Amino acid sequence: MRILGIIIKSIFYFVLALALVIYLFMQQKSFGKLPSGDRLERIKNSPHYRDGSFMNIEETEMLAKDASYPKMMVDFFSKGNNRGPSVTLPSIRTNLTTVRDMPSIIWFGHSSYLISIDGKNILVDPVFSERASPVQYMGSKNYLYSTTYSIEDFPPIDVVIISHDHYDHLDYNTILKLNSKTKVFVTGLGVGSHLEYWGVEESRIKEFDWWEGGMVLPGVELIATPARHFSGRGFKRYQTLWSSFVLKTGNKTLFIGGDSGYDASFKKIGEKYGPFDLVMLECGQYDKQWPFIHMMPEQTVQASIDLNSKVLMPVHWGKFTLALHPWTEPVERALKSADELKVKLTTPIMGDPMNLDSITIGKRWWKGLD
Repeated sequence: MRILGIIIKSIFYFVLALALVIYLFMQQKSFGKLPSGDRLERIKNSPHYRDGSFMNIEETEMLAKDASYPKMMVDFFSKGNNRGPSVTLPSIRTNLTTVRDMPSIIWFGHSSYLISIDGKNILVDPVFSERASPVQYMGSKNYLYSTTYSIEDFPPIDVVIISHDHYDHLDYNTILKLNSKTKVFVTGLGVGSHLEYWGVEESRIKEFDWWEGGMVLPGVELIATPARHFSGRGFKRYQTLWSSFVLKTGNKTLFIGGDSGYDASFKKIGEKYGPFDLVMLECGQYDKQWPFIHMMPEQTVQASIDLNSKVLMPVHWGKFTLALHPWTEPVERALKSADELKVKLTTPIMGDPMNLDSITIGKRWWKGLD
């Protein structure tokens, strides 16, 4: 009995110590802050918020019925097949302070890109830390490029758009550096709580519910539109809204997809706001174990058709390994589907400005890379 008592006491102290370590770890500012006060009251009035959580328009399970978290963990930590490149990737060094000379978009890998139109600089989901993680000593590390960019390379930014609060879209260190050089931050309901906690003045934060929007700056109109995904930076999910965005500026209408599984919303958005000159849609980090919260590449192409787009630019690939597929599989599958369905698809090399008045298909820059 004495030995049993010692064992029970040891287990108790171990669990207590572990709980304390987890609690202290979660106090880091990079985890952000959940909405409260007036922000939470506004959230409670949203038609998309029920029973204490934001809800997708269509019923959306996190995992397929035959999937399991233990199997996912084993698969993810096992040695995969070309999940990341074994060589340094090519990229272009561009003087970002001169990009206002033409309407352009510059992709920086994954879902980060700079749109320059009509004298405005608009930066989407900027992640320029080494890892997509709340800490920089563990988590998915970005791929190596022949040139790299930091926030110090950027000109003053008119608008930063944040689609949702996951670490590969909302990066604490990047926001800290962008704060002093950005006029306004635009995001979905509740995400502003993180930004304000990190030092962004509330007056420079605009939060929209789905189908809400307006002129966020003179000449820049943004409308938040639905996405099929989820949110959360800690243990509690669905407390902030995940969104896509319609951007109207200059003489262009663009669609900023964020993260989304495929559903009927793309058709509705296309009918309401299309045609789009260019759509940026996620194409990567999918798996048959989580088929509802990320699109398969063929669905990405179909979504561009639903949106009534002139050109599709696949994003959400080429920078981080967050799924089990080979790193070039998303774009190869999308290209095959686009060819079959007669969809114009562009694949710009990272860092290279693409003229929005004359969009080309881009180079197949990953060909021949391991």
